[in-house]
Amino acid sequence: MAIEKALYTATATATGGRTGTAKSSDGVLDVALTTPKELGGAGGNGTNPEQLFAAGYSACFIGAMKAVSARNKQVLPSEVSITTDVAIGPHANKPGAFGIQVDMKISVPSMDRAALEKLVAEAHEVCPYSNATRGNVDVTLTIV
Repeated sequence: MAIEKALYTATATATGGRTGTAKSSDGVLDVALTTPKELGGAGGNGTNPEQLFAAGYSACFIGAMKAVSARNKQVLPSEVSITTDVAIGPHANKPGAFGIQVDMKISVPSMDRAALEKLVAEAHEVCPYSNATRGNVDVTLTIV
């Protein structure tokens, strides 16, 4: 599926795979990459693709919540936070391949639960990460 019109394009270059670096074209993102011990690596002070995906999905989903709130003329409290777990492991249906699954814990303590549930459901339809993963990655949304 294509987008109608690009509003913004992010560009980043990774070198060295899971034990290298990743840098954005504007230099704002410049990180060392390390393979977690759980995946047979040395661990260390770098980040990894799963952490970057978790951070990106969390931030993007909050953006979707803000967009839906604005469209519905609803105020989204400022204390919204999302903790996202991105797990990697052998793919259940493709021998020799790997897959990911996502578990998002969404917190907006001062918001009515029914209203928050509705907002989260709508944001899941709007969020580009949700649309990119739908049908391919198991995504669990939990309100905490």
